[in-house]
Amino acid sequence: MGKITGFKEFRREMPARRPVRERVRDWKEFEHKLAEEQLKLQGARCMDCGVPFCHQGCPLGNIIPDWNDLVYHGRWADALERLHSTNNFPEFTGRVCPAPCEEACVLAINDEPVTIKLIEKSIIEHAFATGLVQPRPAARPTGRRVAVVGSGPAGLACAQQLARAGHEVTVFERSDRPGGLLAYGIPDFKLEKWVIDRRLEQMAAEGVEFVTGCYVGRDLHAERLRAEFDAVCLTIGATRPRDLPLPGRELGGIHFAMDFLTQQNRRNAGKSVEPAAQEILATGRRVVILGGGDTGSDCLGTSHRQGAKSVHQFELLPLPPKARTAETPWPDWPMILRSSSSHEEGGRRDWSINTKRFAGDNGAVTRLCAARLNWRRDNGRMVMEEMPGSEFELECDLVLLALGFVGPEADTIVAELGLQLDARGNIACDNYMSSVPGVFAAGDARRGQSLVVWAIWEGREAACAIDAYLMGRSYIPASPLPAAP
Repeated sequence: MGKITGFKEFRREMPARRPVRERVRDWKEFEHKLAEEQLKLQGARCMDCGVPFCHQGCPLGNIIPDWNDLVYHGRWADALERLHSTNNFPEFTGRVCPAPCEEACVLAINDEPVTIKLIEKSIIEHAFATGLVQPRPAARPTGRRVAVVGSGPAGLACAQQLARAGHEVTVFERSDRPGGLLAYGIPDFKLEKWVIDRRLEQMAAEGVEFVTGCYVGRDLHAERLRAEFDAVCLTIGATRPRDLPLPGRELGGIHFAMDFLTQQNRRNAGKSVEPAAQEILATGRRVVILGGGDTGSDCLGTSHRQGAKSVHQFELLPLPPKARTAETPWPDWPMILRSSSSHEEGGRRDWSINTKRFAGDNGAVTRLCAARLNWRRDNGRMVMEEMPGSEFELECDLVLLALGFVGPEADTIVAELGLQLDARGNIACDNYMSSVPGVFAAGDARRGQSLVVWAIWEGREAACAIDAYLMGRSYIPASPLPAAP
């Protein structure tokens, strides 16, 4: 604990953001940096608690008090070592993680929490800027080959850990570039893609081979995969979107959110929309986004930048409270109203809205028909009731379904391998090994749709399980905390 009274002397300070009128004209990240001296003071606010609940809040078990103190003392290289000991990609989590660690910060009981996410991002950016991030190839090869299918954060974390243990790792990605939803899904204004590319360069230098444009299960089949590799890890995500099968769903202009977001990622990368896909643009259109989560927020910010005429974002659930309630006591993640940078930029949000049908002309959607809901508790369960006379119609040209995901695609490599699924449609595993020996799974494919930080944790833990399977025991450092159920 660098400064005993730091939490009393210094207030929480966050970097300024570029003005809305400026940032909606481009796809660059919008947050400025804090000066090094200001960052040190933010690190000084950490109380180095006897029981650091931020550890519980972070799925990776990041040793947060240690690197807060090291930043305060200007020991950036040591801070990087401590951060990398639990997190392979802090440049990703420092940008897109919702920071459950901050909600669990002891200081948050009666004050503003420590700027953990900001300090994490600042450590890794300082490290890249000063050349501290270097490849760490294995000292000696094991002669074992591992295939990682899918190159999202879980796949990348698994691949890097296994390569550093000396295994020959090949990552297969069906898209034309690695990164999974980091590359094609998360908007560039939240995560510019050069951030991914520089880490991929490090991994390639450590011996990881990337094979893109290869759809495992179609271009490369299970029999060959099992024959050529000693172990396989499926990190294929939970990419089946939840649909809304209502009257009028077949009308043109109604699309899944991820199709919309991915197309813009491709445009920003100078690539054309895939030939088989219909181009989806919000330019000059009246947009309705169904879903109030992060994906819906990403659609909102993307619609602003494309020049939408108007944007409405509807959520089925009721308006959350502005502050923590007794139902989600500290240090649990609180179900509260959260506003993103995209909400600062405009658009209208509304809650307790039940979409009932779509209407249109000449095969294209022109109206959304919905009703307002009352929510009440029935024996502890939330029950929705339509408000009499509350039906309304809203004119729209583009409807984006941001309703989450229901599990991994099970009709290709999962089916070829004959893997068992759990009750939720995810790949069933025991210590990350599937029902087929030598085939492992991690990330959203195993646990269902979740956060980037959980995906990295899962990739790291799967790597330990694979290493132990191949070598009898694993010497890869595991995360310091057990995973929550």
